[in-house]
Order: sequence, then C-alpha cells, then structure tokens
Amino acid sequence: MAANQRSDACCNVPKAVAKDYAEKGKYITVDGMQTYVTGPSSASTGILFVYDIFGFSPQAKQGADLLAYTDPSHQYQVYMPDLLRGNYAASDLFPADTEEKQQRMAALFEGPANIPKTAEILPAKLKRIAEQAPGIKKWGAVGFCWGGKIVVLSSQEGTPFSAAAEAHPARVAAEDAKRIKIPVCVLASKDENPADVKDFEEALTGKKHVETFGDQVHGWMGARANLENSRERAEYERGYKVLLDFFGEH
Repeated sequence: MAANQRSDACCNVPKAVAKDYAEKGKYITVDGMQTYVTGPSSASTGILFVYDIFGFSPQAKQGADLLAYTDPSHQYQVYMPDLLRGNYAASDLFPADTEEKQQRMAALFEGPANIPKTAEILPAKLKRIAEQAPGIKKWGAVGFCWGGKIVVLSSQEGTPFSAAAEAHPARVAAEDAKRIKIPVCVLASKDENPADVKDFEEALTGKKHVETFGDQVHGWMGARANLENSRERAEYERGYKVLLDFFGEH
C-alpha cells in the first residue's frame, strides 16, 4: 500500500512448499478469537487475511507468510482471524452435487458463514487487532472465495482499508463494486462467471487490477491448491506475486 512503484523483490516469490509446510507465524487470541499472525513486528502496514470456508489451511497460511516476508522493501504484519470459529466446510462438500451436500452447505452459510453478519463484525475485529499492533499505520485486506465477499462488503464507504484484494471470489456482484472507492485487485479462476467478473470490473471506479487465471480452479490460492502439481504450484506463486505487486503499489 505504499505509493511507490513495485519493487523487484515482488517479482521473486519463493517456491511454494508442496507438502508438510512449516508455518512461520503463530496463533494469538484477539477478542476471544484465535488468530494466525505472521510477519515482522517492525512492519508498519498490516494485511487482514480472510480465509476461505476451509479455515486455517496450510495453503492459506503459507500464502500469508509469503505476503508477510517476500518483499524486504514492503513487509507486512498479516493477521488471519478465525471468523468461522472452527466451523469449516468439509472437503467432501465439493462438488455440491447431491441434495445432502447442498443442505449442509446451506446450513453453513445460514449459520457460521453468514456473509452479512460476518461482514458486519469485521470492522470491530480489525479494531481489536489494531489495538494489539499499534505500530501498524494502515491496513489492507485480502479474502478468498467466501472471504473475498466479506472483504468486498467491508471495502465500501467508511472502510478502514487502504486497498483490498480477492481471489477466486464468491457471489461476484457489480452492485458491490459501485460502492468501492479504494484500489481493488480481483484474481478470478476459470470457475467464476466471466460476465459477472467483467461487470464487476467495469463497475469499479477507482484503481484496479482484474485478472483471470484461466486454467485454475476456484480455490487455487487457498485450501484447494494442489501444490504437488507443478502447474498449479506455479500459478499459486504467480497469484501471490500479483498480490505483492498490488499491495506494494497501493
């Protein structure tokens, strides 16, 4: 979120660890909520990371670590609160191709993963986090899938964020984009509706970067990333490079 141009360091994202990733951060409790935090305590910019509905996946935590430490000239303190409080989606829910799976998914989104209610509490959670990190002068946000929708809804009028990003976004709606004035980055997969992504992009009036990773599945930067597949790992790395470039510029 610095005003200066991207640094060369952003172009050199470390190779992602395919399995048995050793996380660099730690868990703390903020306002009664478990929170993964990573990054140098000296960093003056924070990123609030809203995971997908699979929760604290190794892929998401590795991504948070990449954002925190990759670029020496733009390092971040990254906070990932457990907004679902342990009520994560089971991997067998995808694809949701049976009535039973659809019912379970509906129960999740009507309960712990209720989007409007989660978006409503996010500013208060950020305030509590900021109280524990007084050295952070400004905040950005990134969200995946369900988390992307939460970030979008929290990036409208009165937002505490200087810039926001989402990857493989859920429930893409141009009406949301019309209310956003801060810089936005959208990284779509092959599984989002291209027309919805285009309408969202055209409705954004501020600075933006919108890109579709055309051979990647919904979830490739989060819990559904298969980092043992060389192509998926390369696009996972490239996605985080794009995020680093974006946050470094804004």
